[in-house]
Amino acid sequence: MSATTEPDVGSFTLGGPLTAEPVSATEVREHEEWTLPNGFAWVFPGEGNRGGLVRPVIMADGFNLGRSKLDQLYHGLESGFPFISELRRRGRDVILLGFDERSASILDNAEAVLAAVLRTSAEQVGDARLVVGGFSMGGIVTRYALARMETMRMDHRTALYFSYDSPHRGASIPVGVQAFSHFIPFPNSFAKQMNSPAARQMLWQHYDKDTGKVGAAPERAEFLAALDRVGGWPQIPMKIAVANGRADGVGLPDVTPGQVALRIEQIYPGTTFYTHAQGDDVTAAYLNRRFPKAEKTITTSGFPELDGAPGGTLHTYRILADTVEKLGGKADLRHEEVCFVPSVSAVAIRDIEKQADLYANIDELSPEESELDDFRCSSTTTAHTAVSEELCTWLMDRLPD
Repeated sequence: MSATTEPDVGSFTLGGPLTAEPVSATEVREHEEWTLPNGFAWVFPGEGNRGGLVRPVIMADGFNLGRSKLDQLYHGLESGFPFISELRRRGRDVILLGFDERSASILDNAEAVLAAVLRTSAEQVGDARLVVGGFSMGGIVTRYALARMETMRMDHRTALYFSYDSPHRGASIPVGVQAFSHFIPFPNSFAKQMNSPAARQMLWQHYDKDTGKVGAAPERAEFLAALDRVGGWPQIPMKIAVANGRADGVGLPDVTPGQVALRIEQIYPGTTFYTHAQGDDVTAAYLNRRFPKAEKTITTSGFPELDGAPGGTLHTYRILADTVEKLGGKADLRHEEVCFVPSVSAVAIRDIEKQADLYANIDELSPEESELDDFRCSSTTTAHTAVSEELCTWLMDRLPD
């Protein structure tokens, strides 16, 4: 390594199981591809369906950087539990909806949803109403698109809307990790992902690279206002959701607030990330680099204990540690995963800024507190967007005839 350069630890992004690179080549069934505004779709006819779409299910991709990789999405939806195959076996036509840029504004990507709904209706045989939803941010994009179509008096013909671990009340990426993406002294994909329009709209708290401040990004307020203008939710379809986190208020047992999650040596010597804790001026991360020499401490005030909260998890610190080690650094990893989408957010029943709400026992709350018509949380903590027989079967059993 020269005395004036640092290894690139920014050539990665954060994502869940549905965006993970398969270990081996993915074999995808024969399908038709649609080109859509700001996106595209792969169409898989249901078993026994001939001559057009019969009982369509539109499922939108989630948040990451770059164009959707529908082969990876397909693989993820067939791993653990064969979700696509089971839908097709039940006579459902599966339409996987991807975006030209997954980190683009939710409002922009909603155009792809609108176009997909209209094309599906135009090519459908029979009068079965649609099922429309998505995974992670895909559930937010479809929520907004259907609500907007209703305000525009456009018939979306949708009987059921669903979301799969979508951050309806916001998501959390440790602010120290966000800050680190911009601490890397050159442009990198990680920083681009953290500063993207979708991240700014989705995250409950965002690190501003220009001011160094932590708070709700202006884009989040603007998106929530746009969502409010279209009524918040589509009113015509039944609205259901599943969460990868638990409902009993039990979070990640090994994640203690205010403790070291990851310490890096050699590449960024002494750089340390701590799990989110309550209090004022709490250290979330200490960042240090050699070239150009700089150090920074990232603090939070008024945060709940987000990292260990009940919810779908991301292997945030494992991804960062693996990247550092591949580049010759040393990583002391204490907590490889943290909460990304809290359970109360995924089922739209409580906001996430207060400790009591974040850790609420959903089982003991009135279901009427949720903005959804029905929902299901995982019986055990699972990775964000991980498909399981428990959640997928619950969802499929509620699809309209």
